[in-house]
Amino acid sequence: MIPSISIFVRHTPTCKYADDETWRRCDCRKHLRWTLDGKQYRRSAKTRSWATAEDAKRHLEDEFEAGGKPQAVPEARKTLAGGIELFLSERRTAGLHQSVVGKYERELERLRKFLEARSKFYPSDLILEILVEYRATWEALYPSSATRQQVQTRLRRFLHFCHNANWLDRVPTLSAISVDEPPTMPLSSTEYTKLLAEIPNKFDGTKTARVRALVQLMRHSGLAIRDAVTLQRSEIQTDAKKKLVRVVTKRQKTGTHASVPLPPDVAAEILALPNGTDYPFWSGSGLETSAVTNWQHDLRSLFRSAFGKQTKFTPHCLRDTAACEWLTAGIPMEEVSKLLGHSSIKTTEKHYSAWAQARQDRLDSLVVAAWENGAAHV
Repeated sequence: MIPSISIFVRHTPTCKYADDETWRRCDCRKHLRWTLDGKQYRRSAKTRSWATAEDAKRHLEDEFEAGGKPQAVPEARKTLAGGIELFLSERRTAGLHQSVVGKYERELERLRKFLEARSKFYPSDLILEILVEYRATWEALYPSSATRQQVQTRLRRFLHFCHNANWLDRVPTLSAISVDEPPTMPLSSTEYTKLLAEIPNKFDGTKTARVRALVQLMRHSGLAIRDAVTLQRSEIQTDAKKKLVRVVTKRQKTGTHASVPLPPDVAAEILALPNGTDYPFWSGSGLETSAVTNWQHDLRSLFRSAFGKQTKFTPHCLRDTAACEWLTAGIPMEEVSKLLGHSSIKTTEKHYSAWAQARQDRLDSLVVAAWENGAAHV
């Protein structure tokens, strides 16, 4: 079998084309590379001319065709596949959730296949031109701009890892991805009452109580759906001294701890659910992602049933409702950020700054009313 042979350039440190090992017109040394039986090999073309290297490539192909085994040196450089595996090992030992590691595995495998299809086998091949071409394939794979932004963040982390390992001279800088943010849509008290009232119309038997309890939990704790579905009973804790019941958990997305008091009736509703495991909303077996997906389907179905098929309300609106209620009640933004388990207050400001302004407007009107009331008594 004749392997696919490619020509590459070993540039001198001062060559201005050092980032492109396929540049043909510089005076740097040319080499040959191929893969055989799962191993990569290289051999000097013994020339600085690309045209002469092409002749050396054809001569090498003739050697293989004649059944020979040309002498070559196995590549000593870290391959892209090897670099990816080392990076994934580092990610697995960093305490990340398996679902996050799985995203790295899937996305970097796509990157590897993309590069190898273009005869690129090393981290040094991760130049800006290639990465821009690779990013152009994302829209078909990830329709959401928010998802594409997250994919680019994970890719950047891998590029920095390669740079820190001295496999890349510098980290190529891809332009930022603009995200079409979904609007923040809290439910009014009337809409929330309507949603609760629709639950027994949509679900039967014990499912009714479980759906209602999950909706109540998300509405009053501000938990995202993954954190709510995988919440353990032991994370609903009684503070006897303060006579409070609170949810104490760690957000899976950010790893940030969150501690939120629950109304006593909501806590009692959750703890009263019949379940043979420590999870009120999950069996504890199977994949978490499957359980979350099933609950997302149920809640989306509930929202459509309550507000019509074209509704823009989603399960995340329950989290929005909690956040906006806290802000309009006068709780400072930095404290709301902690309640939501955001890793940075900037995230909270990004999504909920309008409700902080609404709170200020309400305070302003109260102050003005106090002026007018005082003037009336002068």
